[in-house]
Amino acid sequence: MPAFELLSEQRCHGGVQRFYQHASAEIGLPMRFSVYLPPQALDGTRCPGVIFLAGLTCSEETFMTKAGAQAVAAREGLILIAPDTSPRGANLPGDSAAWDFGVGAGFYLDATEQPWSRHYRMHSYIVNDLCPLLIAQLPLDGQRLGIMGHSMGGHGALVLALRHPELFKSVSAFAPIAAPVQSQWGHKAFSGYLGNDENSWSRYDATLLMEQKTQPPFPYGILIDQGLEDKFLADQQLHPELFASACEAVSQPLNLRRHAGYDHSYYFITSFIEDHLLHHKKQLSS
Repeated sequence: MPAFELLSEQRCHGGVQRFYQHASAEIGLPMRFSVYLPPQALDGTRCPGVIFLAGLTCSEETFMTKAGAQAVAAREGLILIAPDTSPRGANLPGDSAAWDFGVGAGFYLDATEQPWSRHYRMHSYIVNDLCPLLIAQLPLDGQRLGIMGHSMGGHGALVLALRHPELFKSVSAFAPIAAPVQSQWGHKAFSGYLGNDENSWSRYDATLLMEQKTQPPFPYGILIDQGLEDKFLADQQLHPELFASACEAVSQPLNLRRHAGYDHSYYFITSFIEDHLLHHKKQLSS
């Protein structure tokens, strides 16, 4: 398996914050990602890990620089991983024309429409490229891997967890786009990347995926935090209540916490990131 290239490294809370680049077979372009290795991993211990998927306009740097997660990860012995949010350098017509489609807005799916289908394969990139590479070349315990995300990344985390429970043993989200088929963001992204056949969209909609389950896929629970001052909640882009109803129908334990006064920003995320990392640590340690 090809190695990845270390771009930078900084000491942080006794561990190291690293940024990498590697050649992606699924994407067909170089991809960047970031990793925080806690002190325990530097000592040679194979640690549990959590992948964080960022939201629209973000990159592999956003979570690591804004969420304040490293101190908790160092204490709990968790490896943190944050991939980029889309391919970079494809230079497709119109790929930088909008903030919510194209560069920085890959929606963690595998596009089927031209010209996006060649490079916009973020779902398969995470499952087939990134995770095997991380497990092979980092002190990461591949049997103890969780996933979480914010907004578009919350959508991606829920979908990836529901479709690949053999890979991801825990899941949480901040303000996820929980029912993209019911949102303007989802309609724009799915019609552009997947075409106009809405039947093909369901495999990337967490609410619809949960509705298809016959038993709870995560019996120890899913954690979602939602700010009540989030303008995208008011704009009907997120729909956590629809995901909650789908969970209730299949007896999936869901801790949906609604927070007065909090918005969609990383100030919201940093306020509750410790709870999410402890949620993952508990499940990955059981």
